Amino acid sequence: MLDSLDKKIIAALSEGLPLTLRPYEDLAKNLDISEEELFSRIKKLKEKGVIRRLGGTIRHDQAGIKGNVMVAWIVPSNRLDEVGQKCARYPFITHCYVRETAPDWPYNFYTMVHAENETECLKLVENLAEELNLKDYELLFTKKEIVRRMRRYFSEEI
Repeated sequence: MLDSLDKKIIAALSEGLPLTLRPYEDLAKNLDISEEELFSRIKKLKEKGVIRRLGGTIRHDQAGIKGNVMVAWIVPSNRLDEVGQKCARYPFITHCYVRETAPDWPYNFYTMVHAENETECLKLVENLAEELNLKDYELLFTKKEIVRRMRRYFSEEI
């Protein structure tokens, strides 16, 4: 179970670190704890598997990566784990997941592919389809971004 301080730490981390010389020290001050306690709590949350990792988020569109496509695949159910493991290894794939199908939508596996432009996305997907021996897929290119934000956890409890 998470106590209220753990939840506050997770909520603060999900907002992003302050862009200061000592972000963890500043975060700890805002939480009214020591930097050492903050590090200890983060380590325990990671050991418990509550926090998988801490990392930066790059706005790929502002970094010049203009090609973004969600690929909806039809993958035989007995190959989902195999295909998922292979796709998860590629640096150009940021999301990889299984979803339920619908009567008029048979796609059960999804990947988000990023490249410098749409042409490069197409090449990556074609190569991936050949390697995985998958022929049925749909390309859903990003047309317009409506909202992008980090998920906020426990913010309503604080």
